[in-house]
Amino acid sequence: LWDACVSLDPASVSPLFRCPLCFTEHRARTLERLCQSTHDDLTGCLQQRRQRSVARVYGATQQQNWRRPPTEHDLGVLARIEREPIPACVPKLRIAWGDLHRRGYHHGVSHLHHFYTRRNLIAFSRLWEQSESIDSALRDAIRLWLLSYNASHTTMMTRVVAKSGQRDLVVTSAQSGVLYLSGLPVEKNVFRGLDRKLSTVTKAFQSIHGRNARVTVHQRSSCAVDLPDASVDYVFTDPPFGANIPYSEIAFLNEGWLGRRTNTAEEVVVSPSQRKTVDDYQTLLTRALREVRRILKPSSCATVVFHSAAAGVWNALRNAYTDAGLDVDHAGILDKKQASFKQVTTTGAVRGDPVLLLRRRRHAPERINEDPWEVAARIKHESSDLELSEQTPARLYSRLVTHYLSNHQDVPVDARQFYTWLASQEAVEADRAL
Repeated sequence: LWDACVSLDPASVSPLFRCPLCFTEHRARTLERLCQSTHDDLTGCLQQRRQRSVARVYGATQQQNWRRPPTEHDLGVLARIEREPIPACVPKLRIAWGDLHRRGYHHGVSHLHHFYTRRNLIAFSRLWEQSESIDSALRDAIRLWLLSYNASHTTMMTRVVAKSGQRDLVVTSAQSGVLYLSGLPVEKNVFRGLDRKLSTVTKAFQSIHGRNARVTVHQRSSCAVDLPDASVDYVFTDPPFGANIPYSEIAFLNEGWLGRRTNTAEEVVVSPSQRKTVDDYQTLLTRALREVRRILKPSSCATVVFHSAAAGVWNALRNAYTDAGLDVDHAGILDKKQASFKQVTTTGAVRGDPVLLLRRRRHAPERINEDPWEVAARIKHESSDLELSEQTPARLYSRLVTHYLSNHQDVPVDARQFYTWLASQEAVEADRAL
């Protein structure tokens, strides 16, 4: 893959390559990857996995960065690592694969330790092992630091990308919200990465050290909160957005080291692997929002941040808070500046998360029937004087959603339907301009 598809100066990764033997052109992602059987130290079984070899080595000498092809010395170090025993503290945890499993790049990945190179598995597990001997007052802080680096940087989900104008490939962390294993994974130096991360974690603890305020963490299901009735001044919640991210599946990479797993029975998601439909999602979300209403003081409010491209998921949310005895007091749009991975890569995704301020229902909402395209046309017209970033299809759809929810109505159209309508309107306007 490296020899056939990767070029440097400028950096690029081509999806096509020409075979040097028969000269026929192939698409890399359609070809069968070479696999090998290796003995798995932890499971004691032969493991079929994708075959990988070192393509390029990066390092630093006296603060001077360098890069080169692997040498015989590098290969000797890797051979020595293969003989190094795996520490006993490494979890022998089989992955409960669900919605994120892909037969291609997850071939042979059946246990937690398969997400690591052997070197990084040993390095991280030795650090985890040492955290056991730290005083209990500090142990959780140390583990927070270790796990904050773990899934995104220590595993083979770290990868390289080719950016326009760059002489070399750029190293990035794991993609959020997925368990993607690249065809060109990267092995980062765990110790250097944690050293860089330490300053951020230290500043966070310094900012609260010595404060008199008291924070209590309740690790409970949102469907059964361990708090008294009418005891909370304000609730902020950012619930799962339907089938957007299967959180329990992603969390296993850190939960495996902690020895505790999410109970998926009350996980509020739409999930084919868990056999949870939009109706199941609505039922669980209703239970969670009833708990929100129960613990809120009568005059207090709750903020819900949400986004979805599916009208059905928006209506599940609306039915959930309505059935829980809550109503929208105010609606707006949260601009997070940087979109999530799925918001960037998914066709028909929404940008700008609608924000709903919910209060206890005081009276039955008045039902209004509006034509969705008349509403859409009005929103488009009203946004014409705003800056261009507020006139994008995704932002306009978010405005459509907040209009309907703040008026106690179902969301009538999906993002895709709205984008198609918007494109047709812009085509008509372009014809008129000609």
